[in-house]
Parts: sequence; C-alpha cells; structure tokens
Amino acid sequence: MKLFVYLVLLSLLCASADMSPIRFAWDAMGGAWDMIRAYKDMREANYIGADKYFHARGNYDAAQRGPGGAWAAKVMSDARELWQSDVSGRGAEDTRADQEANEWGRSGGDPNRYRPPGLPSKY
Repeated sequence: MKLFVYLVLLSLLCASADMSPIRFAWDAMGGAWDMIRAYKDMREANYIGADKYFHARGNYDAAQRGPGGAWAAKVMSDARELWQSDVSGRGAEDTRADQEANEWGRSGGDPNRYRPPGLPSKY
C-alpha cells in the first residue's frame, strides 16, 4: 500500500514537472546527494560564518539537476530547519536566515553571495 501511495505521489509530481517519473526520481536522488555533500563539507570546513554559504550551495547544486533535485532540496531544507527550530532551539531568526539562503540557492542565485572571507577555495 505504501509503495502504491508513493508511486501515485511521484506520478503527480512528475506530471506537474512535465517529466518522466524515472527522471524526476533520479534528479531527486542526485539532489539529495548534493545536499548531503554540502552538509559534509560544512562539517569538515568547520568555518565560522560559513553556514549560509553551504545552505545556498547545497540547494543550488540540487536545483541545477531539475525539478526533482529542487524538490529534494526543499524537502531536506524544510526538514532540517523544522528540526533546528524545534529541537536545537537556535531560534526563529537563524531559521529565517537559513531559509533565505536555501531559497536563494534553489532559485539559481550564486551561493558565493554568502561565502565568508577566508573560506578555503576547496569549498
């Protein structure tokens, strides 16, 4: 039953994106990987003030894959911010700023807008 519901939802998403379900799912998986890679890079860099850059970069990279990637980026970003605001207690202002960077990246904005001075070029 769960598989059927998943397939119906995936079909609806694909119909609205005007693409095949396989392509949408492939792009969504790639977009999820882009988001994970940005998170890993953020943890590795451990650079003060770089949080928003990695938010924007992960969303940008995922959205470049197409509607499936943008969808995955939005779902993952929203879930992270929900957790962050409810569980970690970082506050509404930080969540708002993170979501602004997420949307900037997903809409095709250059992530370097949020790049802090001195962040190694590796990132």
